[in-house]
Formats: sequence, structure tokens, C-alpha cells
Amino acid sequence: MAVPYADRVLPPGKWWREGTVVAAAFVVCLLGGLLHVDDTVAPPLTPTYLIAAVSSAMLLARHRAPVATTMATTACGMLVAPMGLLLTPLIVAPVVISAYSLAVRGERRVTVAVLLPSAVLLVASTAFFEADFSWADTSRLVTVAASLLVAAVFGRSAWHRRAYLAVVEERARRAEESRDSEARRKVAEERVRIARELHDLVAHQITLANAQAAVAAHFFDTRPEQTRTSLAELVKTTRHALDELRATVGLLRQPDDTSEPTDPAPGLSQVPTLLNAFRRAGLEVSMHEDGTARPLPPAVDLTAYRIIQEALTNVTKHAATGSAQVHLAWNRDHVTVTVTDDGGRTPQDRPPGYGLIGMRERATAVGGTLTAGARAEGGFLVSAHLPLPAAENAARRTDGATNSEGR
Repeated sequence: MAVPYADRVLPPGKWWREGTVVAAAFVVCLLGGLLHVDDTVAPPLTPTYLIAAVSSAMLLARHRAPVATTMATTACGMLVAPMGLLLTPLIVAPVVISAYSLAVRGERRVTVAVLLPSAVLLVASTAFFEADFSWADTSRLVTVAASLLVAAVFGRSAWHRRAYLAVVEERARRAEESRDSEARRKVAEERVRIARELHDLVAHQITLANAQAAVAAHFFDTRPEQTRTSLAELVKTTRHALDELRATVGLLRQPDDTSEPTDPAPGLSQVPTLLNAFRRAGLEVSMHEDGTARPLPPAVDLTAYRIIQEALTNVTKHAATGSAQVHLAWNRDHVTVTVTDDGGRTPQDRPPGYGLIGMRERATAVGGTLTAGARAEGGFLVSAHLPLPAAENAARRTDGATNSEGR
């Protein structure tokens, strides 16, 4: 993988590091010049200073142009033997540093294509100018060639480490973004849930209170006893609304959703009480049930209750009728909740709201469906199909399979 040009540019304020590298390479080259061809140790010759200065200065370009820098320092190393100097790994230190930088910055194929010819040229230039070869000379040249390859290996290792750290950082960044996105999604879902709960609670209780207040106002002068009864029911309704609102807000404030609530959530078992409340508000409600009733999961039970509650609330608020019908049909794998009325208004006459949206969201959340619309014979219909417990269905299928095998 090629490194972008921006990564090859030296970061601001780091020139002192490059100066240290150039100075170290220059000193090492001079140390290599202490060894002469006749295997004696003497002060470096003048060509040694020239080669050391030029090749070390070229290292400043190794980040921006690693290939050109490696080729240029190799060319300087090829001048060692013609100038009567001894080729050693020390005197070609700039070539070794360039090989490392090339392996870190360049692609693997480019690194191999540049370093192998460089090693061959360094060895060949020395072999051409040295007539007699000993085993010591051979091992020295092999060491020079190997030093370039070893530097390349270390450079590729550093490249792989940097690539690994970059991948780890990218994964950590994506994981952090995913956590943030998931947190935002959960917050949005919680807001919708809170809005749905408060809508169902407040709309139902306020509608009942409004109906009871209207009855009390209607009989205020003619039937004082009926007025007192309606006002008493109004007090009960508002008190019940405050209790439910307090309980709902208390549950929403709990930090742990797995904690047990103090009051059980309403379900189909509380539907008779719900219907009585509507009857006291002036709505005649009848209920029919087909099939064998079975226990429902808490979420499905609450959904069924809220759908009946919201549908009857809409009848009280919008339908020009004083009656409604609730029907429960228990089937093998689902229960159907239907609420109908024979009101005179059409859905277009009804003001927009979130009641139908909330009912549909509740049904979808538990794996069910909800349909709502005008009836052909007049009025409005709300029908929800809610699934029964999967475990019970699985047990029933298992029993059926066992009986089939027995037969």
C-alpha cells in the first residue's frame, strides 16, 4: 500500500530529528573510513569526507523521495572502491538508512526492485576494482549486501506495525461512532415510547373528564343529583389520571429498565373496569369474546389494553354516536382485537392526531398488525392482530408432531 504524499512530508518542528540522523550517518561513514584497503587503521582520507558529506546530506529527501534517495546513496557507495577506500557496512550507512526508509514508505515490489540491484551494484563495483579476493573480503561484501536486506526487513516490520495500529484506531473510531449511533437510536425510541404512553394516558383520562363535566353541566339546573354523581365521577377520574401519570413518570425515572414496577401494567383483565369508566361517561360499550382466552406476554397484554383504550377514546372524542362495540377473537396463533362504532363522521372529518399512529406503533412493536378505516355500513373500525406466545405455539406443534408419529 502506497503512503500518501502528506505522510511523506516531514512534520513541522521535527527537523532537529532529521539533523540528528544526518549527523549520525556522517559520523558512522567517517568511522568506516578508518579501515583502509591494506587492513590498517588510519585517519579517514579526503574522499571519505566527500562521500560521507554527500550521501548523508541526501538523507534529507528520504521521506519525500525514498526511491531516488536510495539510488543516489547507492551511487555514492559505488564510488568507495574506485577511490581506494574499503567497502564496509559502516561506510555505506546512508544506503542502509535509505533502505529502511524505502521499506517503510514504499510498496513491497518497489522495495525489492530497488534494493536487490543496489546490493548487487555495491558488491560488483568493489569486486571489479579489487583483484585478489580472500574469504575475509567475501564475508565483508556479503555483510554489506545483507545489511541492506536486514534494514529492509526492519522497515517492512515497522510498516506492518503502523498499518496494524491504523486499522486498530479506525476500528475504535468506527466502534465509537456505532455506540454513539446506537445511543441516539435508543434515545429516539425511548422518546417515542414516552410520548406514546403519555398520549394514551392523558388523552383517555382527559376525554373521560371532559365527558363527565359535560354531563354535569347539562343536568346542573334540572337534575342536581345527577350533577353530583357526574362531579363525583369527575373527581375519581382526575384522581385516577394523576395516579397513573405519577406512576408512569416514576417508571420513566427508574435508571434500570429491568427493575420490577411497583404497580402492574394494565392488561385485558382490566378491560371491564375500563369499559365501566366509559359507560359512566355516557358511552354505551358492549363486549363480545370468541374462543378460549389465554395468558398473554406483558407487552402484548398492555398493547391490547392500550388499543382498546385509545380506540374508545377516539369514539368518545370524534364519533357522532353514543355506542361502541369491542370484540376479542382468540385463534390458534393470534388474538384479534376489534373496536367498532356506527358514528356518522368519516375519517376525513376527524382532526389529525397521533392516536392511530401510536396504536399502529404498539402493534408493530410486538410483532402484530393494525388496520383502521371507515366501515361500509357507516362508522369506524380499528382491528389489531396480536401474536400469541411463541413457546405455546411451539409446544402445540410439538404435540401435534408427536401425535402424528404415534398414529
